[in-house]
Amino acid sequence: MGSECVLHLFGQAHAAAAEAEAEVLRIEHRYTRYRPESLLSEINRAAAAGVPIDVDEETAALVDYAFAAHRKSGGLFDITTGILRRAWNFSSGNLPDQSAIERLLPFVGLDKIRWERPRLSFPLPGVELDFGGIGKEYAADRAAAICALAGLAHGLIDLGGDLHALGPKPDGSPWQIHLRHPRRPGEALAIIPLARGGLATSGDYERYVKINGERHSHILDPWTGWPVRGLAGVTVVAGRCLVAGSLATIAMLKGRAGAAWLQQLDASCLWLDTTGQAGGSLWKPTAQPGERG
Repeated sequence: MGSECVLHLFGQAHAAAAEAEAEVLRIEHRYTRYRPESLLSEINRAAAAGVPIDVDEETAALVDYAFAAHRKSGGLFDITTGILRRAWNFSSGNLPDQSAIERLLPFVGLDKIRWERPRLSFPLPGVELDFGGIGKEYAADRAAAICALAGLAHGLIDLGGDLHALGPKPDGSPWQIHLRHPRRPGEALAIIPLARGGLATSGDYERYVKINGERHSHILDPWTGWPVRGLAGVTVVAGRCLVAGSLATIAMLKGRAGAAWLQQLDASCLWLDTTGQAGGSLWKPTAQPGERG
């Protein structure tokens, strides 16, 4: 998953923990773009050749979800934007040429793909899918489901900050989730109690390039190919980590309008904009310093 992953489980948890870990690894190997033998790589080879491919039920459900999130976001949440990484290198310290982005933009957009369950077709050869925006959150939900089926009632799945709480701690108290401040390393923006369900954060502070004091994050607008602006970080709590992550990402993609969009949805959220203004139903200005727990 490209990040630190931890299972906090209570009870007779060894077998469930091993099964949950195996499930997370299965999902990673199945949907990573970094392994040529992965299912995602197989799909993208078919896309490059412009030939259709039938997918299994699990993958079809993820594609269904991706299209639903695309509609919900007005086209901003798009699993074809991964191709823009060919232009963006956030470890280089440089911005890409506009011409490099413009060469890739014709291949961005779910409207370039035909989805007739269970068949994916690619009228425009060269489009790519990337499940990076939903894979880790989906894996957190699956790991939690496995532990719950094993009878565990107290635990927290943490896949690099994408969380799913099976239930509270054994003493009945919620997990205290310390959210990293997007602009103050080592300090918490807020502490959120989480007893059950998913929590996910999207922000501009993990992967970015800073040029002349201006931050350019890895969250890219599918219409322009350039980083979005306005919000520094968004955290959402929902029944599933997958839903929480999608809502947080969509809010980031909407820029300053993302905060009002979350409010319209009555989402349990916290946001910080790039001017330092914070808000959301989970925001408490009395948060204490600390690291994410």
